[in-house]
Amino acid sequence: MADAGAPVVEHKPYVPDEARVPEFTPKAIAVGAFFGLVFGASTVYLALKAGLTVSASIPIAVLSISLLKKLGGSTILENNIVQTIGSAGESIAAGVVFTLPGFLFLAVDPSTRQSVGASYFSYWTIFTLALLGGMLGVLMMVPLRRALIVKEHGNLPYPEGTACAQVLIAGERGGEMARTAYMGLGFATGYAVLQQILKVIAEVPGYVTKASSRIFPAATVNASITPEYLGVGYIIGPRIAGVLVSGGVLAWVGIIPLIASLVPTETIAAQLVKLGYLTDLAKPGAYGWNPATHAFAELNRAIYYAYVRQIGAGAVAAGGFITLLKTLPTIVSSFKGSLASLRGEAGAASAKRTEQDLPLGVTALGSLALVGIMAVLPFLPGNFAGRLLLGVLIVVFGFFFVTVASRIVGLIGTSSNPVSGMTIATLMATCLLFLALGWTDDMYQPMALCVGGMVCIAAANAGATSQDLKTGYLVGATPKYQQIGLLIGVVVAAAVIGFTVQVLDKPTVDAATGLVRHQIGTEAFPAPQGTLMATLIRGLLSQNLDWQFVLVGVFLAVTIELCGVSPLSFAVGAYLPLSTTLPIFVGGAIKGIVDRRSGARASGGHGDDVGAGSLFATGLVAGGTLTGTVVAFLHWSEKVGNAVDSLSLHAILTRGLGEGGYEVLGVVCFAVMGLLLYQIARRPLKL
Repeated sequence: MADAGAPVVEHKPYVPDEARVPEFTPKAIAVGAFFGLVFGASTVYLALKAGLTVSASIPIAVLSISLLKKLGGSTILENNIVQTIGSAGESIAAGVVFTLPGFLFLAVDPSTRQSVGASYFSYWTIFTLALLGGMLGVLMMVPLRRALIVKEHGNLPYPEGTACAQVLIAGERGGEMARTAYMGLGFATGYAVLQQILKVIAEVPGYVTKASSRIFPAATVNASITPEYLGVGYIIGPRIAGVLVSGGVLAWVGIIPLIASLVPTETIAAQLVKLGYLTDLAKPGAYGWNPATHAFAELNRAIYYAYVRQIGAGAVAAGGFITLLKTLPTIVSSFKGSLASLRGEAGAASAKRTEQDLPLGVTALGSLALVGIMAVLPFLPGNFAGRLLLGVLIVVFGFFFVTVASRIVGLIGTSSNPVSGMTIATLMATCLLFLALGWTDDMYQPMALCVGGMVCIAAANAGATSQDLKTGYLVGATPKYQQIGLLIGVVVAAAVIGFTVQVLDKPTVDAATGLVRHQIGTEAFPAPQGTLMATLIRGLLSQNLDWQFVLVGVFLAVTIELCGVSPLSFAVGAYLPLSTTLPIFVGGAIKGIVDRRSGARASGGHGDDVGAGSLFATGLVAGGTLTGTVVAFLHWSEKVGNAVDSLSLHAILTRGLGEGGYEVLGVVCFAVMGLLLYQIARRPLKL
C-alpha cells in the first residue's frame, strides 16, 4: 500500500486550468442523461440474468464522441460530462439488482404466502433506495477527491478512469472506434430481433439425459445463445469466464445427476412444497410434477430449485466472506490511508478551475438529509424510530465502505471492487445489532435489507464515481461540474431502474398453486446476489434455513479457495443455470484465443481494454440487453405482447426442421456471431 503522505506527482491536464472550454452544456447534460437511461435499463437486464455487469464509461465515451459530432461538434470536456452522467446508470443498477430483489425471498408471511418483503418491492421503494444510495456514494466522494485522486495521483492508477481519459484524448479516432461499437450494436440488435421476436434462432438449445437413466440421469448441457452473454464473456476474459462455467458444470453435470440417482422424487417434491414451489403432493404442479406417477417432467429443474440453489447460495455467501477476509488488511489500510490523506487536505481550497469541488457542507447536509428522509417516508419498512436507526447505520457503514471502495478501485479496478463482501459484512453487522435489540421477528428482515442495499449501491457508485473523477483529473475537467453531473445521473438512473425492474419482474398468478409468481428468481432472471442477501438475513434473524445444504455450499467455496481459485466467481457459476455461464465461457475463450494469437497478455477483466474486440463486444452487450428490455416493455401490455408473439416463426421452423434441427440452426447462428467477433477482434483499430 502506498504511503498516504507521498508527494504529489506533477500533473498537467490535457485541457489547461486557464483554458475556458465549453463543458457543462445543455447538450452534454441531455446526451449524458440519455445514455444513463439506456445503460441503466440494459444493466438491470444483464445483472438480473447473468449476475454480472460491465463498465459503461468507455463505451459511453466512444458513442458520445460520434453522437455529439452529429449534433454540431463537441469539446473533450463535454464528452467527459456525457460519460460521467451516463456511467452512473450502470453502477447504480448493479447495486440495486445485487440486493433489492432480496425483498422477494425473505421469510414467507403465512397469511399471504408471500415474502414479508414483497410489498416493498415496488417502484417508489426501489426508486428511493437507489436515489438515496447513489447520492450517498457521490456526496461522500466530494471530500475524498482531493485526498485520493489528486494527492495519490502517482500511487492510485484507477485503470478504467485512465483508459477512458485515453479514449477521450484520442477523440479524433472516435469515428473508427465508434463504428466498431455501432457495428456490434447493430448486429446484436438484428440477432436479438430474430431470436426474441421472430423466433428464428432458438433461445436455449441443449440436451438433457433421461430422468430414468441408471447411469447419468437428468444431466444438463444447454446454453442461452444470446449476444450479450458472448460479449460479456469476451470482456471479462478467459480466466473469470472459465471459473464461472466450472461452477455450472459441477452443478448441472455433477450434483444434479447425483441427487437424481440417490433421492426419491417424492422427497424432492416434499422439499419443493416446503420451499413453496409446490402446494400439495396430491396436485399437479411446477416442473411437470405428476402425482399419479410420482415423477417430474423436468427433473433437472426440480432438483435445481429444491437443492442446488441453496447449495449455490451457501457457496456465494462463503465466497463473498472469504473475499472480504482476504481484502480485510487492504480495507483497513485503505481506510486509514484515506483518512490520513483527508486530514492532510483539511481546509484546502483553490481558485483554480480544475480544483473546484462542491462545498464540504454539501456532504454533511446531504448525509443529515438522508437520515431525515429515511425516517419520514412511510413506504419504507419499519416505524419512525426504526427508520431513523436505519438512516444512521447507512451513513456510518456507507462512509466506511465508500472510502474503502474508492481506494481499492484505484488499485485494482472497478470490476474487482469487493462490493459483495462489503454488503455481506454490512448485513451481518446489522443483523447482529438487531439480534442484540431483540428485533428477530420477520418484520425486521426488510429493514436489514434496506441497510445492505443502500450501502451496496453507495459503494458501487463510489467506485464508478472515483474512476470518473480520475478521468476528469487527467483531461482537465472542472470537478464541481462532474459532481453535479453525477448527481443528475443518479436521479435519471434511479427513475429508469425502478421502472425496468418492475417491467422485467411482471408478477403473474400460478394457475397450479394460486400463488403470485415473480419472473425475478426464476431461470429467466435468477438474480443470484439478491437471493443470497435474503438467505443471509433469514438465516441470521429467523434461523429458518436448510443449513445442511447451505453448509455444503460453504465448504465447496472453502475447497475452491484452497485450490487457489476465486471462490466467488465459482460460486456464482454454481448458483446460475449452466445456460447462462456456458455462452459466457465461449466469449471468454474467444478472447483467450485472440490474446494468444496476438501475443497480448490475457485480459484482467478491468474494463480498460479499448481494442476492436472489446468495442464490438460492448456493442453486442448493449444491443442484446436493450432489445431484451424493449421486448419486455412491449409485453407489459397484453394486447401489444400478443401482437409481438404473433410474429413468431417458431412453429413453421420446427415443422420444417424438427425441434432438433431448429436448435442446430440456433447453434450455427451463434457460431457465426462468435466467428465475426473473433475476426473483428483480430483487426487493429485504425488511428
